Amino acid sequence: MAQLSIAQGLTTPALLEDTIDENFQRTVQQYPDRDAIVVRHQSIRWTYAELNRQIDKVARGLMAVGIECGDRVALWAPNCIEWVLIQYATARIGAIMVCVNPAYRTVELKYVLQQSGAKMIAAATQFKSSDYAAQVAEVSAELPALEHAVFFSDSSWDALLEAGEKIDPSEVTARAASLANTDAINIQYTSGTTGLPKGATLTHRNILNNGYFTAEGCGYTCEDRVCIPVPLYHCFGMVMGNLGSTTHGACMVFPAEAFDPRSVLETVAEERCTSLYGVPTMFIAQLSQADFDSFDLSSLRTGIMAGSICPIEVMKQVIDRMHMDGVTICYGMTETSPVSTQTAADDSLLHRTSSVGRVHPHVEIRIANPDTNETVPRGESGEFQTRGYSVMQGYWDDAEKTAGAIDADGWMHTGDVAVMDEDGYVDITGRIKDLIIRGGENISPREIEDFLFTSPEVADVQVVGIPDEKYGEVVCAFVRAVEGQSPTEDSIRAYCSGSIAHFKVPRYVLIVDEFPMTVTGKIQKYRLRETAIEKVAEQA
Repeated sequence: MAQLSIAQGLTTPALLEDTIDENFQRTVQQYPDRDAIVVRHQSIRWTYAELNRQIDKVARGLMAVGIECGDRVALWAPNCIEWVLIQYATARIGAIMVCVNPAYRTVELKYVLQQSGAKMIAAATQFKSSDYAAQVAEVSAELPALEHAVFFSDSSWDALLEAGEKIDPSEVTARAASLANTDAINIQYTSGTTGLPKGATLTHRNILNNGYFTAEGCGYTCEDRVCIPVPLYHCFGMVMGNLGSTTHGACMVFPAEAFDPRSVLETVAEERCTSLYGVPTMFIAQLSQADFDSFDLSSLRTGIMAGSICPIEVMKQVIDRMHMDGVTICYGMTETSPVSTQTAADDSLLHRTSSVGRVHPHVEIRIANPDTNETVPRGESGEFQTRGYSVMQGYWDDAEKTAGAIDADGWMHTGDVAVMDEDGYVDITGRIKDLIIRGGENISPREIEDFLFTSPEVADVQVVGIPDEKYGEVVCAFVRAVEGQSPTEDSIRAYCSGSIAHFKVPRYVLIVDEFPMTVTGKIQKYRLRETAIEKVAEQA
């Protein structure tokens, strides 16, 4: 009988069964004088002892303004020291941190704050072309649950810290001691294919262990210095980066508030980083710098690449020119904390460019027939499913969508099509759903369609993803005009600009009279995708 496509990860070392703060405090006691964090663009360099003191100030401030266990605190900012302080302070006092994508605009911001019932938002004042303070002011009147708004670069942040001085440190200690590692601690909004983002609700146990075991896969010790140019609002930054580092006493290093290839190269060289994170396009951008060879990257030995499969020529350069012999590939999803599979540091070049590795410790994975839900033989295609400690608690305040994602046996249905080989290596070959992944960002076609329906020019719209050399996929919208209206690519893009995140704004807009349909009246998105690819090729 053929071997089935099911695998279980190692069960040693044991799962961490403490809270994020309990684990962090152990690291502080063990490595008080070692570098904990470097934020280059803010000239911050703190030891673990100093980082702990700063986290405590923020934790006391949050308690002083009435943040209780289970209250939701939204965090809306690019990478910065305050982001890290909020992450660990909310974990210390049992508040649930709600990650808000820095690219969000008012429509998306209002939805996330409303759906999560956020009591507070802590935010940067502005970022790139977004005036965060103005957008918060615009939506707050319609959000009765939102009691506090704190901005990092104005007096409200100072006032929060000052208020915390009235809270005795023993109150924070008592609050931290009352928490359980199965408590929800983080909500990450993730796009699906059927509309607005869903709030994946994650516990201390979920993300602490996932960060720990992903870092174990890179062989981290307290000697490591981890360069984190990926965004903190996503699991890649806050779990694999921050928690992966602090569970091992390693140093978190942030080059800039957002990815910039030169700042990454400069930071790695100056800080002697041993590990570097990124999606393949980030590594390509760094390797493409004209003076790449002038940077001393000899301190690098490992890192994590995720988001999409790495082209073999790029992987060769990452290993040879960036000295990252031990670079690993990770695969997962927000709902699974995120990592389910990872390549090993000694895996072959082929495995690191044609697979996403093997099953993670304490996790079970399988490939199942999407129609029968039965495990398929190895070598056959099916849906990638996973279960174990890493599976989310559920979608925030949405039992129906939770039940649709996690079955009665505990398997998380990812919607990704995969194949497992005889040795247990997994290759992700596509998606059952129509989710668009642009440069590591998950985009719901339905969400963009729902927004474009509000345009006075649009009678009907269908959104698909089409291949793109730089981003993997980009958004293409097929628009049927309202009678008497004459929408153009420019007018549709202008309507989106400033209202939805830039990565959701269609790269291509095709005006059509009708959509291809099945005999039962269902729109054939695969035919739209084929048409879009042909049209784009003609324009090239």
